[in-house]
Parts: sequence; C-alpha cells; structure tokens
Amino acid sequence: MSDSVPDSDSPGEAAFASLSLPPELLGNLGSLGYHTMTPIQAASLPAMLAGRDVVAQAKTGSGKTAAFGLGLLTRLTVSSFSVQALVLCPTRELADQVAGEIRRLARALPNIKVLTLCGGAPLGPQLNSLAHGAHVVVGTPGRVEEHLRKGSLNLATLDTLVLDEADRMLDMGFQAALEAIIGETPTSRQTLMFSATGLQGEGAEGVRAIAEGFLRDPVNVAVSETHDETSIREHFYRLGDESERFEALRLLLQHHRPQSSVVFCNTKRETDEVAEALDQAGFSALALHGDLEQRDRDRLLILFANKSASILVATDVAARGLDIDALDAVFNYRIARELEVHVHRVGRTGRAGSSGVACTLVSEQEAYRLERLGAFLEQQLVMEALPSRRALSGEPMAPPMATLQLDGGKKQKVRPGDILGALTGDGGIRGDQVGKIKVLERSAYVAVQREVAKAALAQLSAGKLKGRSFRARRVSR
Repeated sequence: MSDSVPDSDSPGEAAFASLSLPPELLGNLGSLGYHTMTPIQAASLPAMLAGRDVVAQAKTGSGKTAAFGLGLLTRLTVSSFSVQALVLCPTRELADQVAGEIRRLARALPNIKVLTLCGGAPLGPQLNSLAHGAHVVVGTPGRVEEHLRKGSLNLATLDTLVLDEADRMLDMGFQAALEAIIGETPTSRQTLMFSATGLQGEGAEGVRAIAEGFLRDPVNVAVSETHDETSIREHFYRLGDESERFEALRLLLQHHRPQSSVVFCNTKRETDEVAEALDQAGFSALALHGDLEQRDRDRLLILFANKSASILVATDVAARGLDIDALDAVFNYRIARELEVHVHRVGRTGRAGSSGVACTLVSEQEAYRLERLGAFLEQQLVMEALPSRRALSGEPMAPPMATLQLDGGKKQKVRPGDILGALTGDGGIRGDQVGKIKVLERSAYVAVQREVAKAALAQLSAGKLKGRSFRARRVSR
C-alpha cells in the first residue's frame, strides 16, 4: 500500500460541488438533497475520480454506496451498451438496495440500465435481461459466477469492479467465486473494495490477501465510526434471574415504544421463541433466521421495511447485509458471542444523523462476557435498573401500516404507478395514505395506513390494473 488516508473523526464538510463530477450528476445530487459529503465520501471520491484503486473501511450507513456509485457512473460510456461496472455484494437484500441507490444517482443520465443478478431469483428473466444488455450489474458472487460459466455474462468491457462488504463475502465462503469472477475481468479495470474491517485488525487477513492479489497500488481509506454517544444511547440491564429475560424485553419495548426495532438473539430457536412470545404479548414481531425459504425471507423484510411490523427478531447471520433505514432501537436479548458483532448490532441504530437506543440484557452468568465487552470498548459499562411496571401505561404500539399483496408483478407489466393509481382512483384512498410499493416478478406488495386497509383492499379488488383484474389480499405474516 503506497498511499493511505488517515482516520477522520469529524463529519466531512466538503461539498459535492468541489468534485469534478459531470453536471448531470451534480444537479441530480442537489435534487436528492445530497450537498455535503460524508467522511467516507470525502476521503475516497477524489482517489476514485482520479482512477486509483481504493480499499475503504466503511460500515453500512456511512454513505459508501453513493461514494462508489458516483465513482463508477462517472466512468461510464453511456453510448456503449455493454457491462462496464460490476458491484458484488454478500446478500440479495444488499444487492437490491445498492442497485436502487445507483439508479437514483443515475436518473439524470440518459438510458442507464442497472441489472441485478442474485441467487434465489429465477434464471430465465435474468438471461433475457442480459441478452438486452446493461451498463451496470449488481449481484451476489454465486449467481454472477454462474452466469459467467453459462456464457450469459461477458466482462470483457468491464471498467470498474466494486467489492462491497468484502469481509462478509469472505466470511460467507465466497473467496473462490470472487477469484473466479476477478479472473474474467480486464487487468486494466479500476477496483474499489469496501469492508468493515479494512486492512487492519482482527478478521482482515482475507481482505488484505484480496487487496494484495488483485488491486493495483490502492489508496487505503479509513474513517472513524460514524456513531458516538450523542447519536446512540447504549444501556445495560442486569437480570436478577434468567427467568426475567423476556419480561425485561417486554418492559423495555413498552418504555421506549420504538416504531421500528431489531431484537438480536444468538440462536434460531430462541429467535422463534421470542418472536412468538412477543406476538402473544400483543406486539407485532417477525422472526428472521437462516432456516427461512428465500420467498418467506423476502416477504418478512418487505413487511418490516414498510412499517407493517414493528419488531424484527433476528440472528446475526440472518441480519447480515440488511440495510434498514430509520431503525429506532436495537435490543440485545443476550450479549453477542463475538464482541465485534455487538458493535455491529448497536451500529444499526442512530444512523444518518438520527438518534437511536441500544439496550442489552445481562444475566449473572454473562458477567464475564460483560467484562470482556467493557475491555473491548475501553469503557466502564454501567448497569441500570429496568423501568418500573407501574410507570408504564398503554398497550403495545401497533405498526402504522398494513400490507396488501397483488398476484401480479413485473411479469404482468405491473408498475408502482399503476398500483398507486388504482388505490387513489375514483372513491379511493388519499395518496398520502399509501406507503412503500414493492413490485416483484409475479407479485406486488403495497403498504397503506392501517386504518384504511379495508377500504384500500376493496378498492384494489374492485378496480383494474393494465385493464386486468388482479386478486388482492391482506398480508399478516
């Protein structure tokens, strides 16, 4: 590594206008409300725009997607309808989010096509899309390697390769796939690698090996944590007895009343048990773990992201790669087995300038783990008393939205605008009562305010989209 950018502990104050970006991209950034760069953007974009390879240490929520998105879009030759940029991500959810952000950044550029290639989705539509060409491909290593083997993806014209959350991809066993994919790319490409660990510290060996083997004289960029005590309030609660654990969680949920929160458990079994107990106690909770089928996982994440469910109870493995906006609180049902994982959990709240709460339950048997965590964080961890039952009032908060599902999707040419129009047409609900709309290959999900769910369902069932009637139903789980 010949160059490095030192850690930055203060927010980046540089404006995007100070960069040599195309006018269309700059104008669009302004319309998106992006004016001042985050620390990772300020540290990495000048090197990217100069054509340098970059290894960047950056966590989810730091603005890294916009950084490498702007870098790769600046290098595109729009008139050449070939794959010029490839972004590899560890999970389908992250790939979808990255592709969506790149499309937003590129909307002022004419006819930019961004294609997503992920496992868990049918091959046929991907093959058809590849046959029509794309400028940018975002995908998971396994599926991208499969398309390379089949000859349906050609990377001969690739100009920019991005490895997003490279450490996670290595943890998940994708090293051989990464090496095979990189072997199919031109040696003249620019390579941008992002990871939570960077090149230093525990777990960085694999990242360092990839950097040394496949990057050319990269600039090493690291920024300090984007969270501090003012953005995340972290609390630790001592349990008198193991049997108090669930009741303590219930009290904390009642006390903080988060609209959107994640409860982290250490095992799949505990995830199911806690989610079921929360449901029985009147909360709206979903269990997310590795035993779920991909379609069930997709449905649960849609319900959580559109605020039709308030609580996601998850294992760390299942939550990898999730980029959940506006998370009010994180609850550690138990201290994570690995101390770095605890930091990642807590870092999921209090992002993008908002404040967040992290609560950790600790039994007497976990005292040794708490001591290790305090040493790891270099902090004196202070135990607090649980909220008094007498001080709490009211029922558990109901989620503000409900979700309706249509049995038509992209395959039937259904678009979000069609669904919005059907809901708000004659005698329909107001546009501001409609939330997120997600259109999949053969189905679509739309969130509406809970109090108008019945009317919205009747409106969809009675109306037509694209001149056709589609069956609609309310989704509970």
